[in-house]
Amino acid sequence: MTAFFVSDLHFGLLSIKEEKERERKFVEFLKFTKNNANKLFIVGDLFDYWFEYKRVIQKGYFRTFTALQNLTEAGIEVHYIIGNHDFMHRDFFEKELGVKVYENPIEIDLEGKRFFIAHGDGLVENDLGYKILKKILRNKTTQKLYSLIHPDFGIWLASSSSKQSRNYTTGKSYGETDGMYLAAKKKIAEGFDYIVFGHSHIKKEEIINHGKYINLGTWLEEPYYGKFSNGNFEFIEWNNQ
Repeated sequence: MTAFFVSDLHFGLLSIKEEKERERKFVEFLKFTKNNANKLFIVGDLFDYWFEYKRVIQKGYFRTFTALQNLTEAGIEVHYIIGNHDFMHRDFFEKELGVKVYENPIEIDLEGKRFFIAHGDGLVENDLGYKILKKILRNKTTQKLYSLIHPDFGIWLASSSSKQSRNYTTGKSYGETDGMYLAAKKKIAEGFDYIVFGHSHIKKEEIINHGKYINLGTWLEEPYYGKFSNGNFEFIEWNNQ
């Protein structure tokens, strides 16, 4: 069994030229995954913003969608734990692409090791403002009302909000005092072997007692993916292997 992990690609953030090159790299990574892994975990914020209307999805990145569908049709499990830039998911990823989507953290056993996998937003203990905002954004009534806005304006508004959220995240320190490390420590104390987060954009691998805290970083700087196989987790830089 081999599982790959990626997080925080934030597609849609940079210039058109930069985005095309980033998508090319990611699609090549997905093709590589098809032949070298059994499971893929996308730990939030694949896009810099995502709001899916009932009959409309934002344009672009069809190569990524096709590559994800090719993975699932080949029998590769693809798990998507949504992040703070995933404003609204309906059924496109699940019905059209075969990707399993989760609104909450997941607990899964891989080769006898207990994994707790979450984007990481909302787990920071001193982030009350964001926790309140998250409840509002994830509220089904709020989402239904928002979906009545014309897609051109709605997606523009989601894009603007995501930039503010990303600037806020970038300005925070997610060390031990901000709670993300502490959240991982608590989960390890509960008996988990691996805690996998994203969100902070800071790649990290740290042993805590009997377990290990992993933060996957972001593809906005250097494209890395996590690999778990034969009871071992490692970071690998993606350079189109």
